[in-house]
Amino acid sequence: MTTELAKAWELFESGDPQGSMRILRSAAEGTGSAEIAPLVAQLARGAGFTDLSDASTALAARPGEVGRLYAYGYACVERGLPALAVPALREALALTLEPQAAPERKGLFRRKSTPRSDARFTPRRVLLELITSLERVERHAEALDLLRTHDALLADWPDRYLTVYNALMSGRTDTAREVFDALSAPEGVWTGPARRVGRMLERAAALPPTGPRDLRGWHYVLTGGLLTTLSPHGFDQGMNGRWGYLQDDFDSCRHGLERLRTALAAAGREPASIGLLPDRGSRALGLAASRLFGVPAAPYRPGTPDVLVVAYDLNECDPESVAALTERAAGELLFEHATCWTEAPAATADVSTLLVQRVVAPWEPGLRWSEDGQAQQGEPDGRTAEELAEAVLAADPAPPEGDGQTPADPDEVLAAFAARAAARWADGPRERINSSGPVPSGRFA
Repeated sequence: MTTELAKAWELFESGDPQGSMRILRSAAEGTGSAEIAPLVAQLARGAGFTDLSDASTALAARPGEVGRLYAYGYACVERGLPALAVPALREALALTLEPQAAPERKGLFRRKSTPRSDARFTPRRVLLELITSLERVERHAEALDLLRTHDALLADWPDRYLTVYNALMSGRTDTAREVFDALSAPEGVWTGPARRVGRMLERAAALPPTGPRDLRGWHYVLTGGLLTTLSPHGFDQGMNGRWGYLQDDFDSCRHGLERLRTALAAAGREPASIGLLPDRGSRALGLAASRLFGVPAAPYRPGTPDVLVVAYDLNECDPESVAALTERAAGELLFEHATCWTEAPAATADVSTLLVQRVVAPWEPGLRWSEDGQAQQGEPDGRTAEELAEAVLAADPAPPEGDGQTPADPDEVLAAFAARAAARWADGPRERINSSGPVPSGRFA
């Protein structure tokens, strides 16, 4: 038993299943799937995941069989544990690719050996499930290498479409274009995904990212959205312009609206009205935008032309309202102040102020520091949306100070980018992109 697995068992037995699972996620690659399966079975049983518990128990009882490895990997993916699925499915794929030896003769009354392979689990079937698990943990470069290595196993749809997608998500636009151009015409459910990667490739050709750390450039290529600010903290420590945690303030909200105004002017877009979403934070920001831009505000109604819909955090909005935003009316734009990059909202904003993993809005109870330097939980701001809008308008619009590591990003740089992006901006459906793409950033586990 490895040190990591022993620690995971210790945490589980001490009543900390979450801690145990965190250890397993990081230890999965260095420990045999059958070896960790008994603990996974226990954790799954405690969570009520009967399918995963049964698959784990079966794998532990008879390791090294393709069917049991596949069933375990599939259940891990379904239960949100793709990191555990990857090594199991990789082992299953290797077994399916092994030459099948003739069965050894054991004598008339001896039990025949159990085959390690199973005709139901073809190399292609196992490979595609492995690709799914790698995509879920954003290991797109590994997925691409596997797809290219085993290209002879693949069909065009969905298999080589996945090659295109993973090439884009790992920054390989050259490979993505080469494979995409050779694909046969999509049919049925694959028509939409084909158009989606086609739009990504068009944006990449029109406005190529300047390098692997060009967060704004890659955000535009993959989502079609404009990112107006970069985090001024930790750029050279691996954040690359994203936020991990942000305790937001009214100054940031005002600065975000000013950067929005810069982007809209550069792109030649003048909204006729502001669409207000029902949650308090979005309504407050929308009312502030209405005053700042000098246009009327009204509750958002799908189908309203030339409306600028304003959201603070789409993940905190009414799900039905967000679902309605996946399709756009003529001239409609969607602005989101704080966009979660680890759990993307159902609709991708046309403009985002910042990308963050966890944000505490200015009106939420956040940490406050006492005079003696002690952290204390603050009180929520109970003011109405109208009063919060006044606070946003009264705030300082200057950009926040940082640690000096983030590249300079004045209004002129944003305006130049928005002007160049305008021709292919804000078109097509606002589809969710379930990957942060080729620009890495540190994140909470």
